Amino acid sequence: MNWPNLEPAPSPEFADPDAVRPPDPAQVDPAVLGALLRRHGWLRRGGATGRYGRWTRPGPGSTSLLVPEDRTFPDCADLVEEALTALSRSGLPSAREVLYGLSVPSDEVRWIRDIPEGEGLYGPGGEASWSAQEQLRTAARQLLLAGALADRARAGYHGARHRRQAERALDGVLVGPAPGGRRLTAYVPVDGGRGPVTRLHHALHAAREAVDYQRATGGMEAFDAAVGAGASRELADALIALVRGSGGVRIELAWAPAAGVPAGCAARPEPVEFSPGDLPVLREAAARYTREEPAVAVRIAGAVVRMQRSGQGGGGTVRLRVLSGAEVPYVRVALDEAAYRVAGHAHLAGLPVRLSGRLQRRGGFRRLTDAAEVTPVRLDEVERDRLMKSLYGDFPAAGELPFVDPDA
Repeated sequence: MNWPNLEPAPSPEFADPDAVRPPDPAQVDPAVLGALLRRHGWLRRGGATGRYGRWTRPGPGSTSLLVPEDRTFPDCADLVEEALTALSRSGLPSAREVLYGLSVPSDEVRWIRDIPEGEGLYGPGGEASWSAQEQLRTAARQLLLAGALADRARAGYHGARHRRQAERALDGVLVGPAPGGRRLTAYVPVDGGRGPVTRLHHALHAAREAVDYQRATGGMEAFDAAVGAGASRELADALIALVRGSGGVRIELAWAPAAGVPAGCAARPEPVEFSPGDLPVLREAAARYTREEPAVAVRIAGAVVRMQRSGQGGGGTVRLRVLSGAEVPYVRVALDEAAYRVAGHAHLAGLPVRLSGRLQRRGGFRRLTDAAEVTPVRLDEVERDRLMKSLYGDFPAAGELPFVDPDA
């Protein structure tokens, strides 16, 4: 996931005024422009109803914009161009947020943390410490990733499963924290699919309802039903990280006006709030999700990238790069002597192996137990060469050895 820093500099001007360029006025829907202005705190102060509106920000000396209601208004393109130029020259953070929303239609996720002045993370003037900002950014990333994981599959505990695909789904996300480390907004482009944000929308409300149910009745069964909406240990962990050390967190979602409201979602989603009083329930839910998620029976094909055993005889442990059969990048598997020897010779020959077993939740579904039917997978020369090149490309980053003598 890309997390470019969109945070404004302490001065009234942006750190990089060219970072967000005005879009082509001919491509801008004035109704979308008006919706984004309203979302980001601009107020309509007059104008002819049904024809155009005058928009300003609260406060003295604010920029005034004339925005047509639709493209049928005379000189619509000229007025939109003037409004975009004024926004691009403005020093207001909200002006750049509007421009970004026009340039890259995005659903928005906002976090507001309640941290009083003088709570250790802030200086006497309200300046945020580095750790306060990093805590918010890290926890926010966890929450978006939980939504992306739930979009891939419903599970109480995902572990390493689907993680690479979920992270790729968030590659285009941009974030822009406001000064102070208490607020953060993430812009999730709609052209990559809206599944992660819509799933997060449902999961947050299901988690809130489950917490309320537990605090009212003492029962945890509502968390089991919440899995179908996208709740998981990963979501609970992210919420714990957001709330910990604060007076609470408020999470708001807003849909891209140009893309409309996703199916099954409220047009204006209600904010979801979590407080320190929810932490014990969230921790219990995270433990429950981890404990209850079952092992998964799989039959995988993988390339041997590491082998280890204590002596020259007996079985050992093998690390496989998974090629098919499971949504995890690597697994470790303990093999008996015969299977270990088969894996070693397949490794020396540049061949993957196929085997069956059970992915265990302990360790995040990275360990395969009850391994059986370990056999080499025959490849033609082209496939073998492609596999070896791929494996060699991974070794420097993974710190693996390209060859290990199975008889050593």
